[in-house]
Amino acid sequence: MNFPTFESILEAQEILKQKVKRTPLNHSTTFSKKTGCEVYLKYENLQKAGSFKVRGAYNKIAHLDETVRKKGVVAVSTGNHAQGVALAASMFNIPSTIVMPKGAPIPKIEATKEYGGEVILYGESFEEAYTKAIEIAKTDQLTLIHAFDDHHVVAGQGTIALEILEDLPEVDLIICPIGGGGLISGILTAIKSKKSSCRVVGVQTKEMNAAYQSIKAGILINTGKGNTIADGIAIKSPSELTFTIMNSFLDDIVIVDEEEIAEAILLLMERCKSIAEGAGAVSLAALLHHNIAKEGEKVVLIVSGGNVDTTILGRIITQGLIKSGRYQELNALVEDKPGRLETLLKIIASMEGNVVDIDFDRYSPSVPFGHVAVHLALETKNRIHSKNILKKVKEFYQLIS
Repeated sequence: MNFPTFESILEAQEILKQKVKRTPLNHSTTFSKKTGCEVYLKYENLQKAGSFKVRGAYNKIAHLDETVRKKGVVAVSTGNHAQGVALAASMFNIPSTIVMPKGAPIPKIEATKEYGGEVILYGESFEEAYTKAIEIAKTDQLTLIHAFDDHHVVAGQGTIALEILEDLPEVDLIICPIGGGGLISGILTAIKSKKSSCRVVGVQTKEMNAAYQSIKAGILINTGKGNTIADGIAIKSPSELTFTIMNSFLDDIVIVDEEEIAEAILLLMERCKSIAEGAGAVSLAALLHHNIAKEGEKVVLIVSGGNVDTTILGRIITQGLIKSGRYQELNALVEDKPGRLETLLKIIASMEGNVVDIDFDRYSPSVPFGHVAVHLALETKNRIHSKNILKKVKEFYQLIS
């Protein structure tokens, strides 16, 4: 098995110069105040094709023999890797074939095509699409570009760590999302070679955490399918390559839930004016909700991508508002008489809550005769404000589920 080395990451950095963006590392006053640390964000969501993936893809293609490279490449992905490979291939002026499951998000399919990839929709799962990609690679003599099980791909991702060390040599902690482990394996290889005192903590989701389970068990574990808004890291298992690197060097790994991710996406939008996909926001979610960093430490969060599925963005924002206590829904039983609804609304107004939606139900079997169930959606300031409004309404009205 070939492993990336610090030297191979330095080589990748030279290869990628002038080809991929050197993404900014910006200090966040907001998150520094919230956590007591000095927080910096590495904005890979501003990378070409919207994520870090182009780094590894370009480095892999650059290492192919020219005769082999000209024949083209093939990859399987539901999102960021597809776009990264398609873009990298187009930069070399070679063809790329991207196999995606039939249920892949339409915006990501169209984006992959725009970057120059020929998209083939096949199968109902990633595994079926992967089998098809292998078949195409053999039949058409194309090189398969794996998303993380390749030392050249991992070395390309590791160039992110070199940029961090150049911009912030005194970094104490890097928090990084984990899917298949390619990104964090590259970062670990570079950081532990150059500055072993810097801790690296990985993040997975509650719904999909094969790397977490594998690290804790000390063996590779393949998990079932789960649903998460961090679809960019929804991988059933790391590879032997990435597992070995993570198991050797990773300082810790934590789990975040869907509400925490949604809140982090919202905070990055509001406080940093930056769009992050679910996978790109898990580092912030981990910092805010887990006791990872020590006071005063210089912490870098890897914002790995910004390719948000716009069809679900509204739902994600609402989840984030709920998590932060800025959106409240309640159902109150009100006497079906003139003036009773006005009284309820006055109570909410007196508490400085803002009604954004209202609905009524007189006819459900659970609603007593002579009453109406009033469903209210409220804008609130924070968790305490939301709880106080709920408490006040309960003094006068019965709340129902």
